[in-house]
Amino acid sequence: MYKIMIIEDDAKLREQMSQILLGYGFQVVAVQDFHKVEEEFLDSKPDLLILDINLPYYDGNYYCRIFRRHSNVPIIIVSARNSEMSQILSIELGADDYIVKPFPLELFIAKVNAMIRRTYGDYAQDTANAEIATKGKLAVGSLQLDEKSFKITSGGNVIELSKNEFKLMKAFLTKPNEVLTREELLEELWDQSDFVDDNTLTVNITRLRGKLSELGYADCIKTKRGVGYVFDI
Repeated sequence: MYKIMIIEDDAKLREQMSQILLGYGFQVVAVQDFHKVEEEFLDSKPDLLILDINLPYYDGNYYCRIFRRHSNVPIIIVSARNSEMSQILSIELGADDYIVKPFPLELFIAKVNAMIRRTYGDYAQDTANAEIATKGKLAVGSLQLDEKSFKITSGGNVIELSKNEFKLMKAFLTKPNEVLTREELLEELWDQSDFVDDNTLTVNITRLRGKLSELGYADCIKTKRGVGYVFDI
């Protein structure tokens, strides 16, 4: 279980972030005594840090410098400061990501999950289940995805995928026979310019299923109700 520390003086937002993190199975340490921020950080040894900038006594950028003297723990800044210079300053002082307030909690948990996977290796490809057929191509069985052309082939038949369909197909081929949660797949579709909602995921899954059916792989993307999807051929 990953431990996440929240350093946020807005009690309502702190509680909202704590509850969603607890709901996703994280252990949460929420700082409330802002006289002892550094001491609590050193005692808790969190796996990820959520850090506000506007804090009592010292600001988040100050703490960012202090924490970097002790640890390489990933730091996500949450702040109402929306200027480009503010974001650049925080990143240069050691932060790994920056979320501007107010933000949807869905974006917050997506950022947290993505940071955990990037930092602790869960994005590593499972070579026992998925194999690289040739450079730039990902394959399971006779189904092959060309990462350069966004085309998927099987038995000589070729179908072109959209950008989002390609991202989903790559995720499924990388981890076949494993359940991928809706949150994980949403993160695959999300980028800096747009936040993809749950309905967008459903639409893209439906389209991808249709194209796979054309290749003879009907029903290979199975729904795990209330959880996500599994690719099984």
